[in-house]
Amino acid sequence: MFTTDCKFLENELMDVVRLFKRRPEELSHSFRLEEGAFCNDFMVDGKAYSFKDEGQVCDELELKRLERRFAKLALYEILSELYGEKMPWGALTGIRPTKLAYMEEENGRDFKTLFRRMQVSEENIRLVEDILNTQKGIYEKKDGNTDLFISLPFCPTKCAYCSFITAPIEKTRHFVPEYLNCLEKELQAAKESVGNLRSVYIGGGTPFALDAPDLERVLKATAPILRNSKVGTEYTVEAGRPDVFTEEKLSILQGYGVNRICINPQSFSDETLQKIGRKHTEADIYRAFEMSKKYNFIINVDLIAGLTDETPETFIQSVEKAVETGADNITVHCLSLKSGAKLKEDAIKTETKEENIYIENDFISTMVSTSREILSKNGYAPYYMYRQKYQVGNNENVGWTKPNKACVYNIDIMEETADNLAVGANAVSKRVYNDVGLITRLASQKDLKTYMASVDEIITKRRKFFE
Repeated sequence: MFTTDCKFLENELMDVVRLFKRRPEELSHSFRLEEGAFCNDFMVDGKAYSFKDEGQVCDELELKRLERRFAKLALYEILSELYGEKMPWGALTGIRPTKLAYMEEENGRDFKTLFRRMQVSEENIRLVEDILNTQKGIYEKKDGNTDLFISLPFCPTKCAYCSFITAPIEKTRHFVPEYLNCLEKELQAAKESVGNLRSVYIGGGTPFALDAPDLERVLKATAPILRNSKVGTEYTVEAGRPDVFTEEKLSILQGYGVNRICINPQSFSDETLQKIGRKHTEADIYRAFEMSKKYNFIINVDLIAGLTDETPETFIQSVEKAVETGADNITVHCLSLKSGAKLKEDAIKTETKEENIYIENDFISTMVSTSREILSKNGYAPYYMYRQKYQVGNNENVGWTKPNKACVYNIDIMEETADNLAVGANAVSKRVYNDVGLITRLASQKDLKTYMASVDEIITKRRKFFE
């Protein structure tokens, strides 16, 4: 049971509680300001704790920020001591540690001071510092910058860990013609709302689940927006699973100016691929690379640490094999199970409440640390990072890049420095006001039929949203 007299902190404090495998049975919290000091009092399973922290407040926004920070840190220190556990990110629970680091630096403070105060590990502090260094020359906070996202929520099959709205293409193929009609309408209307176009990203789902003529329809509808942008604008298609790659689709991409693709094997182990519901093999991964290299795309590979029954050795082999492919980017995700994922639904059956699920994997830290060593040794540098709730071992997802191959879209979307104009089902547009630190969002409907029935309304709302 949890109670607090400061309701806006309730979710923040529960995020701290969820970091730990063990949970207090009784938890109460109260907060007060006392002569400029932030005072947090906790009662945890019958024992009282009091904390008093000093902080400089310049406005109401900073006041709320410090209230959250000191309350979370106090509770983290209590539970860490009680349960004998330390987390790699300490009391930080937000999904964008690098964004917090930038905020500190922009206010004339060394971010490392705050991160150490929040008990972030030295290894992760170095990781954030390396990411900020890699982003130099790409990171840009400038109102009017825009990234375009196009959603193609179709997949060959639904993976056991996936919480997206995708369904097997054989069950949704009859929606494709009308869905593409809606995308064409959205893209036509979007031209007037695009500012300084930084990048275009066609994601999914698995865009290559579409047949070649359908895929070309999307690229053709996107072309007028690109014609109005600067030469060499980054253009990515998250092609997806290796078993849906064809020479025809890759040739179409090249013809429309696509310069980056993603090959997403998640693992190089045939046994693992079968367990998570994939229909491709390790051999298919290599075939996709051989096909793709003929077209000189910058290639990203996605891997997931913590998949069903994988050992550190199995995952490390996947990292080494990804390096051997010569991929320009390698993104190492840590398994995160959200509502809608089969693996999470299976886990919920053994728990009384969803919020009490703690995803355990005794090997995840070894997987993460070893992948960092391998990638660094082979000339890759970390260039973006984000975290998720219910992530195995409370770790993070990190994108690694060879020199001068970093993805602009990934940096912009994770650091939230540019408008994101998003079209399609389940697409979330963002308007970023850097000068006042404000971000507004506009979400499209998730369900395919609801989205298609509402497309005219969506277009009208988005036009007003970006005025």
